[in-house]
Amino acid sequence: MLYHKMLTGICMGLFAAAAWAQAPQGIQVEQAWARFTTPGMSMGGAFMDIHNHSGRDDELVAAETAVAQTVELHTHIHEQGVMRMRQLPGGIALPQGQTVRLQPGGLHLMLMGLQQPLKTGERVTVKLTFRHAPPQTVVLPVETGAGRSGAATKHHH
Repeated sequence: MLYHKMLTGICMGLFAAAAWAQAPQGIQVEQAWARFTTPGMSMGGAFMDIHNHSGRDDELVAAETAVAQTVELHTHIHEQGVMRMRQLPGGIALPQGQTVRLQPGGLHLMLMGLQQPLKTGERVTVKLTFRHAPPQTVVLPVETGAGRSGAATKHHH
């Protein structure tokens, strides 16, 4: 009987350790994508969900990609009845334990000075730099955005 209780306790401890090891940790990026562009467009948008499981507040402070001259962190604001984009030079806050959604019509990455159009079906590699967490490289499929939340939102610069 004592052996059975010890074995049960050990197994429960192992299951708890396995669950902790599998729990998300650090910064996780999911649902990443870039919107296709047409010939002649010099800018494009990239979107994703960023989960902060790091145990501390963090910030996305920069991004870079080979397909654009620069990448800016942007948000949208309503100004005199018009939605306009604004750069966030201080970065995008990533509160601990929360998910921040970069999406059309809201926070997003603006790919400036595109080297060529982003074509549906291609992939774009983007390096994300955080204030505290190590940098991450993510691969974004290029899509139309159809069926995604906020994908049809129009904006002005």
